[in-house]
Amino acid sequence: MNRINQKLQEDKKLLSIYFTAGYPSLNDTVGVIEDLEKSGVDMIEIGLPFSDPLADGPTIQASSTQALENGMTSEILFEQLKDIRKTVSIPLIIMGYLNPMMQYGIEAFCLKCKEVGVDGLIIPDMPVDVYHNDYQAIFEKYGLINVFLITPQTSEDRIRFIDSISNGFIYMVSSAGTTGAKNSFGNTQETYFDRIGNMNLKNPQIVGFGISNHETFTQATHKAKGAIIGSAFIKHLTTHGTKTIDTFVNSVLGKQ
Repeated sequence: MNRINQKLQEDKKLLSIYFTAGYPSLNDTVGVIEDLEKSGVDMIEIGLPFSDPLADGPTIQASSTQALENGMTSEILFEQLKDIRKTVSIPLIIMGYLNPMMQYGIEAFCLKCKEVGVDGLIIPDMPVDVYHNDYQAIFEKYGLINVFLITPQTSEDRIRFIDSISNGFIYMVSSAGTTGAKNSFGNTQETYFDRIGNMNLKNPQIVGFGISNHETFTQATHKAKGAIIGSAFIKHLTTHGTKTIDTFVNSVLGKQ
């Protein structure tokens, strides 16, 4: 069974952390992953930096720019991850954009993911229909879960179609904007969380965009299976470096 599916079966609310590969420094990738697992994170999204990250807010865009300047590429990321399963057991998901994956070759990229132990992909700019028609068989061949995003504006028909072709979780974007940390959610988000929760989808939902602290993590996971934090963690790395990752995770989980 895919590690993502195994994790989703656990009787707990899940915390997934996003960070940009090759940030703050090119060779920090593996250390950040190992420290996040030791700190109690359930899943990790490894951002493959791209020069035109449409879904990302300014914090993650800045980290992508720095990572690219540091020299990060798909080839270097796979080289960094080649021994990751010797030290890390939790699910690993690469989040990136379609262009670099197509340049690498979609099937070659999927094969490499399988070889190094990556469990799934999040590709915000891959249309659902294109995946279903052109790439789903390739992803399934290599045992990879493809995670789709939904927003408050996504129609019920589209959500149900995404649910029907998904086999992991649905990335539930908390708002229509780009990524970025918030201190709390308003009534609009709460209503949206309730609406999706009441649809009884077969795939659990994990909420992303705007999760930054224990309060927003708790709000986001009231109806959903888990939550994803990206910008707030990137800001922590920018300010504190890689030495106090456990402090950040403990604060989100309410352990301090």
